[in-house]
Amino acid sequence: MSHGKKYLEAAKKVDSTKLYTLDEAVKLALETATTKFDSSVEVHMNLGIDTAIAEQALRSTVALPHGTGKKVRVIAFVSEDEAKMAKDAGAIEAGAETLVDKIAGGWMEFDVAVANPAMMKSMGKIARQLGQAGLMPNPKSGTVTTDIKGTIAQIMKGQVEFRNDKQGNLHNIVGKVSFGDQKIMENVKAYLKAIMEKRPTGIKGIFVRSITLTSTMGPGVKVEVNPTIAAL
Repeated sequence: MSHGKKYLEAAKKVDSTKLYTLDEAVKLALETATTKFDSSVEVHMNLGIDTAIAEQALRSTVALPHGTGKKVRVIAFVSEDEAKMAKDAGAIEAGAETLVDKIAGGWMEFDVAVANPAMMKSMGKIARQLGQAGLMPNPKSGTVTTDIKGTIAQIMKGQVEFRNDKQGNLHNIVGKVSFGDQKIMENVKAYLKAIMEKRPTGIKGIFVRSITLTSTMGPGVKVEVNPTIAAL
């Protein structure tokens, strides 16, 4: 893979053989942002979990103190009586059969779906479609809930879902370059703390193998794992 001139210049500031303190890594990730737009700041982690064992899978949410800086489009599967309440809370679409039919017809212009538990049965014909897109409401991520209004509010304030992939990796946005060092630091710490609190009980040996910070299209900055985790 070839990189542009801006990336190569930014990459010179990062020693790929070094593990940086979290404070150093945050500063470098922001300093090496190469885009003209306000880049996102991302955390990438590799975990020592066995993804073939269901009990070791990580899936939950964390409310970042300063949000992600990204406008999140939320929809709500609720009874028609609750649709206005959900829209007033910030959902761009809300309802029952009409919303199911709209998605079945191919509409997928949203980022998060929440659902009242009573609605799950009526979502059968779009379950596969939502599941393949990673958008199916799930109790583990807090998106199947009776508190639709409160959940939408939390998501729009900056709640993010983390979920490991088949290789045991986590990838999440934790803010924008424009947030500055302090806000990104606080968001990263909140994110890492949430991961550690969800450590599966069956894990033997190293849980967090690596932590890397990067901006959109910027170079990765490797973080010291043990000192960072110990300081949370």
